[in-house]
Amino acid sequence: MQRKRYSPGRAPGTLLGLGAGIAVTLGALTGCSAADPTEDVTLDAKAGAAAAAVAPPGRYRTLFEPCGAVTHAILRELLPGTATMTDADRAKALRGTPAVTYDTDRRVGCAWNADAENGAHRLVLDVERVVSYDPTVSDATRAQEVYARKQLAAGIVVPETPTATTTSTAVAPSSTASSPSSSAPPATPTEPATPTAPTTPPTDAATGTGTGTGTASPTGAPATAPTNTPSAPAATGLEPRTLGGLGDIAFVDDTLGKPGGNGQQRVVSVVFRTSNVIVTVEYRQRTTGAAAAPDSKELQDRAQNLARLLAERLEE
Repeated sequence: MQRKRYSPGRAPGTLLGLGAGIAVTLGALTGCSAADPTEDVTLDAKAGAAAAAVAPPGRYRTLFEPCGAVTHAILRELLPGTATMTDADRAKALRGTPAVTYDTDRRVGCAWNADAENGAHRLVLDVERVVSYDPTVSDATRAQEVYARKQLAAGIVVPETPTATTTSTAVAPSSTASSPSSSAPPATPTEPATPTAPTTPPTDAATGTGTGTGTASPTGAPATAPTNTPSAPAATGLEPRTLGGLGDIAFVDDTLGKPGGNGQQRVVSVVFRTSNVIVTVEYRQRTTGAAAAPDSKELQDRAQNLARLLAERLEE
């Protein structure tokens, strides 16, 4: 039997069909991969917004050397005990002791000490450069958070507005007015008898007329004791407070220790922030024996003067 002859014409048809299938597949892939031009614009806009959200770096990249930042003339004034030292001891005291740190571009410090006959003085300088590792938060913003915690630890906070008291007083009249049919009318005749019962006059004239009023007065005067205004310390202008004209923001803290057999110690701290750098000047004086407590104004003035010189140093 004669073998069927191979027809080479079928191959082109097969190849044409395969080519058509490949073309359809490529067309489908091309249609899927081709995005709408508006989507490209949206993606580019989002990328630009993400790039614009990156916070700028801090103003300071390095820190100054702290032990050499205070001149010897200022140190002699802050450490009067150095006047009676020998030349070798004075030179060592004025040289200061640098703080132990692992990165001098992030945090530095120095301390000076000098003893005297009637006490001792100590000066501590701490300089911190705050760095934010969040690209959306600037170094200065992160430094402000660190500074705010220090100010809160010193007890210097913004007073709250008395919104709660106004709402509570507004609710009280509405509650009494909402129950006119209750047994409230019989209570009103009995109230005039209560003012005539107590005949004791106000024992503390400094409390004024406001502390003695109320239902607590017939039972005695213990309720008026916590509101006695003379027991609260008067404002002297030297209490812990914020300071103006020092860096971007600043405060001063003043703490006097309890008297003891070894005398008293007063610690004054001046803290200020300039951009992403926080500077703390701690100045303390300790008296011995029965000597008077260290003067608050003197220590605060000296600490503030040094802090202002350091703020100028940062501006150089």
